[in-house]
Amino acid sequence: MGSLIAEFENILWQENHSVCGIDEAGRGPMAGPCVVAGVVFPQGYYHADINDSKKLSPKKRDELVSLIKEHALWYKVIVVDVDQIDLHNIYRATQIAMEEIANSAPASYVLTDAMPLLDSRQPFESIVKGDARSMSIAAASVLAKTHRDALMVELDRMYPEYGFAKHKGYGTKAHREAILKYGRTKHHRKTFKFKDEDQISLDI
Repeated sequence: MGSLIAEFENILWQENHSVCGIDEAGRGPMAGPCVVAGVVFPQGYYHADINDSKKLSPKKRDELVSLIKEHALWYKVIVVDVDQIDLHNIYRATQIAMEEIANSAPASYVLTDAMPLLDSRQPFESIVKGDARSMSIAAASVLAKTHRDALMVELDRMYPEYGFAKHKGYGTKAHREAILKYGRTKHHRKTFKFKDEDQISLDI
């Protein structure tokens, strides 16, 4: 196959491993959930269009969702809500969801995008920039990103004054100004705060 996007799968498939790639979307935003996804492809599977979700247009990501779900042997998406993020912190909440996927996947090896796992029944490798180096991780990134974006569009319908559909909960200037003007919603992370926010009450 020869593509760098499947370099890890190629090695593991040659060793007769089944591979689960895991990635997340939404660790950095001030509002909304984090979404974690895992994908297992058949050994030897390759599709040239599957790539890091950040390198794909929204239209292309949406097109790939159907293809990934059709060709994957297995996939799973977990929504990590704001309460879990505030309870554990965003890093650990994401890690717990990844561990849940790793331990439920029908795979003998797990690849994650730069996230070590504390509790995994299978051997795993944490790969820096894994969504650009592993097709399975890239596919997971597409599922996670598209699922989270859809949830943020729904939040935008509920709270149009915040502009969630545009910034997806990240700390843009417009989003920060909306928080200063309207306060926080129940979908804002209490553990994420910015300097000017001291000017307002953080009560939900």
